[in-house]
Amino acid sequence: MAASNLVVRVGTAVVGVPAILALLYWAPPWAFFVVVAGLGAGIGGAELFAMTHPGDKVAQAVGVLTSLAAACCMYFLSSDPRALLTLMVVLPLLGVLVPLWRLGSIPTAGLRITANCFGPLYVGGMMTTLAIMRRDQPGYDGPGFALLAFGFAWLSDTGGYFAGRLLGKHKLYEAVSPKKTIEGSIGGLAGAMAWGVVAHLWFLKSLPLLDAVVLGCVAGFLGQLGDLGESLLKRAVGVKDSGSILPGHGGILDRVDALMLTSTVTFLYTLWR
Repeated sequence: MAASNLVVRVGTAVVGVPAILALLYWAPPWAFFVVVAGLGAGIGGAELFAMTHPGDKVAQAVGVLTSLAAACCMYFLSSDPRALLTLMVVLPLLGVLVPLWRLGSIPTAGLRITANCFGPLYVGGMMTTLAIMRRDQPGYDGPGFALLAFGFAWLSDTGGYFAGRLLGKHKLYEAVSPKKTIEGSIGGLAGAMAWGVVAHLWFLKSLPLLDAVVLGCVAGFLGQLGDLGESLLKRAVGVKDSGSILPGHGGILDRVDALMLTSTVTFLYTLWR
């Protein structure tokens, strides 16, 4: 079972990685944003709000539209602080108003209010940092930093998978994710830091080596927390996967839960370096 799952995961990666590289290095920046927003705010948003608002298609649609609007606001108006402040104020307002309109079950109202406030930034805003980096960093650094964030998530996941299977003995956080181990977590951190070194030596020479290693460690750590956070959400609402759109990988959120964190921390590094 594990071997067949690995084959499916590798097959999905073989198809997906060339497509991502083409979008990063050859497609116009807006095309990359359309894909990021469609996958994150669109499909990821649909998965998120289906978990938090089960059975309420109207509220789910409002959540997806709000997530897409948040992504567009961040991408097209990122240089206007008024737009970003408006976004920060409007999201909590909608978060309260939508459950009042779509009352549903009172015991789940707190979850739905929180999801409406936080969800659009979670699935829309955090993923959009990839597209902003792709557009705003000079030359090939834009695609390079976006690829760096992708690699932090991929190599952390891959390093954690193999280290966990070969060496894993001590549970990391059994109550949230029973299969994850401390050894796997360390392997994931090593994979992310190794990717930072590869980026420094190969396609992102403007990134200092020390920065690459430290950023890899921080991004790898936060990416694992993003994975655990999404696992906690799924356990809370009683689902195994956020969706089934990706063979061997579950839903979009199951694949980008770490990426949303690695892209955000990489984006913040580009702002403050």
